[in-house]
Amino acid sequence: MESAIPRYLASARTQPAKLKPSWQPPYPSYVARFQPQVSRVAMAYFGAQYPGEGRPPAPVRAALADLAATCALPDGPRHTDRASYIDENGYTTVVTIAYWDDTTHYDNWFTNAREMWLGDQRATSDAGFFIEAVRPSATRFETLFSNDRREGIAVLADGLSGEVREHGYWGGSRDRLPQAQTDPLAPGEPPALTTDGVRHRVRAQHNLCLIRSGQDWTDTDGDERNRYLDDVEPVLHAGMEFLRDEGRAIGCYNNRYMRVLGDDGKPLDKSFGMSWWRSMTALDDWARDHPTHKNIFGEATRYLSALGPAARLRLYHEVTVAAAEEQHFEYLGCHPGTGLLKVAMPENS
Repeated sequence: MESAIPRYLASARTQPAKLKPSWQPPYPSYVARFQPQVSRVAMAYFGAQYPGEGRPPAPVRAALADLAATCALPDGPRHTDRASYIDENGYTTVVTIAYWDDTTHYDNWFTNAREMWLGDQRATSDAGFFIEAVRPSATRFETLFSNDRREGIAVLADGLSGEVREHGYWGGSRDRLPQAQTDPLAPGEPPALTTDGVRHRVRAQHNLCLIRSGQDWTDTDGDERNRYLDDVEPVLHAGMEFLRDEGRAIGCYNNRYMRVLGDDGKPLDKSFGMSWWRSMTALDDWARDHPTHKNIFGEATRYLSALGPAARLRLYHEVTVAAAEEQHFEYLGCHPGTGLLKVAMPENS
């Protein structure tokens, strides 16, 4: 088996690994392999929210059309996903996630894109708009896949590794993260707010942790499909709702459980949880100790162990621990429970 950390990012550990020498993973998993010249990537979440369900109001439809056109310009993202969910305040949120493996292109593109998405022309009582973005160095993000279908930032990778050992146990994510070889990843000062009318900027927090963890049941059928939808998904849904509603007490600043949308705007058989955490330690602790994640992990492990190589459910995640200077959070006309406003706004304290 391969190490999840490529040789060119490996260094002598000063932080102990959780991996035991005798560990044998219960099922195969793989990580994205980027070319060594990819020293930094960018992941930008462009969100639009509006109250209720149903067809988006005209300002949101116009903004989404403008965003699609802007993404097609030179220096635009090499890959995008679109997803939606209804948050705890009853607002529908449509999120376009844009990815780059060359931040020169991202930096060239972002200023005009930000003005397009958050400029004064978007100020309306019918909708809110936000950008939540990170541009981590190659040492500050990691990926994991149960299969050969890449998602998210891994779509831009050169390919996938062979089977890796660092998974299937508590602390595996930290063991896969190159920065964690020598850095305890302690969190900095908590997020703070600056306000300009209806526009809010959240000051970055050093070592803020982002996870996108996804499920794709497109290829499942029969008993396997029923097993996922009847046994695994309800447990996952319960865990996502816990993080959404009660996660702040354990260090989860905000959680969204989203359904991926196709080009026609209809939901696909894909979902993912996307959450911001005070620290990787807080994420580790939830994964190791909390009943909601123990239930998720247990059901997923039983599912994959029972089906073995025949499993058609595809699982993945990407985890980023971003330095303060690698973050951008900005909100226009959004309700106070949106994203990092949930922890930064004084009335939410």
